[in-house]
Amino acid sequence: MALPPLSSTRCLLPLSLGLLQAALLLFFALCVTYDEHSASPTNPEDTERAAKQLHSTFPFFQDIQVMLVVGLGMLLAFLPRYGFSALTHNFLLLNVSTQWALVLQGLLHRLQHGKALLGLHSMLSAEFAAVTVLISAGAVLGRTSPCQLLAMALCEVPIYVASEWLIVTRLGVLDVGGTITIHIFACYFGLGVSKALFGNAKPTVHPKETPTPRSDLLALLGALILWVFWPSFVAVLCQPGDVQHRAILHTLLALSAGAVTTVLMSILLESDGKLSAAHLQNGSLAGGVAIGVVADMHITPAAALALGSLSSLLCILGFQFLTPLLAKKLKLQDHCGIHNLHGLPGVLGAVASIVAASVAPRDGSGAGGHRQAWWQAAGLAVALGGSLLAGMLVGAALRLPCLAPPPEPLCFEDALYFKFKERVENPPLPGSSTEGAALAVRERV
Repeated sequence: MALPPLSSTRCLLPLSLGLLQAALLLFFALCVTYDEHSASPTNPEDTERAAKQLHSTFPFFQDIQVMLVVGLGMLLAFLPRYGFSALTHNFLLLNVSTQWALVLQGLLHRLQHGKALLGLHSMLSAEFAAVTVLISAGAVLGRTSPCQLLAMALCEVPIYVASEWLIVTRLGVLDVGGTITIHIFACYFGLGVSKALFGNAKPTVHPKETPTPRSDLLALLGALILWVFWPSFVAVLCQPGDVQHRAILHTLLALSAGAVTTVLMSILLESDGKLSAAHLQNGSLAGGVAIGVVADMHITPAAALALGSLSSLLCILGFQFLTPLLAKKLKLQDHCGIHNLHGLPGVLGAVASIVAASVAPRDGSGAGGHRQAWWQAAGLAVALGGSLLAGMLVGAALRLPCLAPPPEPLCFEDALYFKFKERVENPPLPGSSTEGAALAVRERV
């Protein structure tokens, strides 16, 4: 088993990260300053207001940090021999994408006197941009190198920033929980990358792709962490008070109904009547994806429960029937099933927002009614179509050999990126067994 050239595996990534971090550091030194309300306001009223905002927002921010670093990282560790890489690459992409988004969003939205303003709200917005990268990476997890993932992040973040500006600012789409702007965009961007990157190669199950009970347990723990903290992700940007309270309650109801529906459908669909770990890891979270776009709207509790159940039903049916169909007909590879967790529930939530907006009475600002419903539909079309096209363009660029794609025999293999020290009492002779070959690969890395 030959490893990639030394220069590509050990020089390209450190060089890229070093240059990128240096450029970001230079930008922050020259062009970034604190928002005046985040620094040291001299007015006592401003000080009190800033303190209240910090105390009300930072707990949500901490919850989201746990979701992205621990919950999502563990959810991606279902591959038994790729857990270290999944957690580490997720962590790396989160940090790189957040800094890159701070630069772009600061230049676009928060530029004042030639300086980009930095505050807790801008950090939240930047992390939401980073979430799209983490979701998209799930479509190509295990079959891409860190350099390819880094290049994808650098391309996806500016496209997301432009897409969000068009959908939210220009079209006026209501999407407090990011169902359209984050989940749908990230899903179809990732699928576009996967399709262009792997072309018409027939999807095959790699020997190292099959989860073990231990790796499935780790992923299930990650899903439970995401389930617990998901209301914070949806409600953090809501207006404090009744609106935020309503968003939290709707999210909790949707997640709860989705969890019950997941267990029910998993037992019914499995031939032996047993639960599927993959169903639990994804179906229990689908309600949180779908409810985000209508969480702050005046929907009934029953509607939140129904949306959570339907989204989980779609997610599990997608895993059971749609994913094999897309792999067979379109040669589409989706290693983490992001289409089932983020795409299908996201589209369902967007459709629900169109219905909710069409039946809502108009308010003084003109929101609600059929006009808002049309804007919601336009936002869905822009997020889905634009991300898919952009993802395919980026995926084509990721095929460049200089980005060091991993060789097929070493896909889904931690030993390609991590050094493990193992004590073997009687090491086999070189070439005497497959175990000896695997040990040789680990030592060389």
